[in-house]
Amino acid sequence: MNDTPRIRTVLSCTLLAVTVTAGVTACTGSEDHPLSAKAYDAVDQLAVSAPVDGAKADPEKPLEITVKGDEGRITDVTAADDAGHHLAGELTADGQRWRSTAALAAGARYTVRVATEDEDGAPGARTFTFETAPAKRALTVAFGPEAGTYGVGQPITAELSLPVKDRSARAVVERALKVRSTPAVEGAWYWVDDKKLHFRPKEYWPAGALVQVTGNLDGIKVGDKLYGGASKPLKLTIGDRIEAIADAGSHYMTVKRNGEVINTIPVTTGKPGFSTRNGIKVILGKEYYVRMRGTSIGIAEGSSDSYDLPVYYATRVTWSGEYVHAAPWSVGSQGVANVSHGCVGMSMGNAAWFFETVRPGDIVKTVNSAGDTMAPFGNGFGDWNLPWDKWRQGSALVEAAGNPVAPAEKARLRPSI
Repeated sequence: MNDTPRIRTVLSCTLLAVTVTAGVTACTGSEDHPLSAKAYDAVDQLAVSAPVDGAKADPEKPLEITVKGDEGRITDVTAADDAGHHLAGELTADGQRWRSTAALAAGARYTVRVATEDEDGAPGARTFTFETAPAKRALTVAFGPEAGTYGVGQPITAELSLPVKDRSARAVVERALKVRSTPAVEGAWYWVDDKKLHFRPKEYWPAGALVQVTGNLDGIKVGDKLYGGASKPLKLTIGDRIEAIADAGSHYMTVKRNGEVINTIPVTTGKPGFSTRNGIKVILGKEYYVRMRGTSIGIAEGSSDSYDLPVYYATRVTWSGEYVHAAPWSVGSQGVANVSHGCVGMSMGNAAWFFETVRPGDIVKTVNSAGDTMAPFGNGFGDWNLPWDKWRQGSALVEAAGNPVAPAEKARLRPSI
């Protein structure tokens, strides 16, 4: 009885040895399985629509790969250009044909990898490259403003070389225009017209933000025989949050930096008939000296409203000639009455301080004026006067919900005082 356990142990080891041996035999036999074989060259098995002899493929035509006769089938296809953009396609249920379902890029080089199998299930492979012809019509994009540091209200602009009217084509363009901000913001593009887009965040840019703008349209099909071209990227830095609020009712301007009041200035704004525009304007530029004449805005020479004056420290807020500037001739009315022809006037010293404090992209907001509200487009940057929900309706990626936007103002491109 003492030998029984020993005998059982030997028998167990013997059975284990048999099991392991059987496993080894099975693994050895797997070398004969078709899937373990080295893939054969499938070059003679496939027909390809794209030229592979150095000629350029027409990007308007799809890429097709078919099996010759009934010699096996295609099991997988991957196609990508040198930029890493994959070309979508569909494979028929019988594996006899693969066809691209997305447009080829123009002026691109593609690498295509095809996996096949023959009638016995043995794997095959073919890799080939081809190039597409360059676009006959290229849509390029110029971003604005120039690289530099701007205020929190500065919109990004995109000027197209050709008009784009079709909504689906606009969507292609818009998806390719990338704006990245650090810290991140919610923002959207707005189609001002067929050739111009503006981008702004939902709220003002964060002070100190870094903004990068890129266009990824190069070679991308936009519309009928129209492809995107290369574009120069843009980098901006956002400065402090400077806001100047000119109150036409109290005749004072309050200037804030990052939410804190840094100056309160007596001013004069537009008198009746020449009321300053209400609303938010973005500083367009600064001019130390401007010659302002009443005739430039339709005032008859020699009339009671006629003027011809040298103006200093002129900060422009509209293309039609509205400025914040020095007005030493009206110091007695500043803080008391509105006597200008539409501009915000202040003393020479205050104008010099304002001129040195602000930069393009900073905010100038007029309130309590009898004038119309600043137009969103056409006379500077009135973008911020559109509520966010209406702004988003200007995107080709958002379904419009009615509520037409106010038309752009036709700028007179003339200065007023």
